[in-house]
Amino acid sequence: MRSQAARVAGVTRLAASRPAAGRAFFRTAGAIALCGFLQCAYAQAEKGGATVTGAEPPPQAENEPGPETFDTLHVCADPSGLPQSNDRGEGYENKIAQALAHDLGKKIDYTYFPQRMGFVRNTLRSRDETTLKYKCDVIIGVPKGYELTATTKPYMHSTYALVFKDRPDLKSVKSPQDFLALPRTKLQSLHIGIFGYSPAVNWLLDNGLIERAQVYPPQSGDPKETPGSVVARDLSADKIDAAVVWGPFAGAMLAEHKDWVAVPFKSAQKVKFDYEISMGVRFGEKKWKDTLDQWIGTHQPQIDAILTSYHIPLLPTTPDAPAS
Repeated sequence: MRSQAARVAGVTRLAASRPAAGRAFFRTAGAIALCGFLQCAYAQAEKGGATVTGAEPPPQAENEPGPETFDTLHVCADPSGLPQSNDRGEGYENKIAQALAHDLGKKIDYTYFPQRMGFVRNTLRSRDETTLKYKCDVIIGVPKGYELTATTKPYMHSTYALVFKDRPDLKSVKSPQDFLALPRTKLQSLHIGIFGYSPAVNWLLDNGLIERAQVYPPQSGDPKETPGSVVARDLSADKIDAAVVWGPFAGAMLAEHKDWVAVPFKSAQKVKFDYEISMGVRFGEKKWKDTLDQWIGTHQPQIDAILTSYHIPLLPTTPDAPAS
């Protein structure tokens, strides 16, 4: 396993050797840390970034009935991916799926697979060997414009947040800018947890703090390990003083630790921290996507209530944003 010093040196060298392309890559790859896809190194949230091979849609049978006609909502999900989903129905994506199934008059069924390399291939685009039907028909959370699926209109717009314990020396921190305004000697004494290939890398580089980073690998060897659990464990043990995590993970940490604080980031010209989240469906299933678009459009307050109950920092979604 690479040492912490080696990981910091690695991200620093990459950004320094390719200041323009490297920074654009970090901005794009930061989307990996979204919506449960932190452990999927192939994920991309924005159009026009790195190309993902093998992303072509599977062929669709001309007269094959679409998911909108089924009496069951077949959902693709991670069995251990809180706060998004788990096999006990405790995640916010589980709650959204339950609401969707209820309003469409459908039963609900899940196909589970860890959200990492191979997730889409083994769920949304995989057929049952006996029935030859697709195993599931919707991924509740994918980045808007995701390349491996068609995407609905976005239903969530969130951002990264800086999380830390409520302690005297950080009482003045009400925003990331306040954090950077701390005395330099103080900043140089803090350990800041970040995930490699996330917007936090650029943020620390831009502010001369990359050497204060505790860099976590984007993918754990344990599919049950989530970004929130990794950071929360080290923050609880005072191994780090603060961490930069995707909004839903920040919300989950606040729900568990009432004395912790999360301050959301605003995207800047150099670093994009906010992303919109859509549902993912197969290419070519226009009626199904239209059904989901209509449901999202008429149930946004209900969706927002679910997300807010999980303490997720929310930004306005783009009105009538075109989706792929």
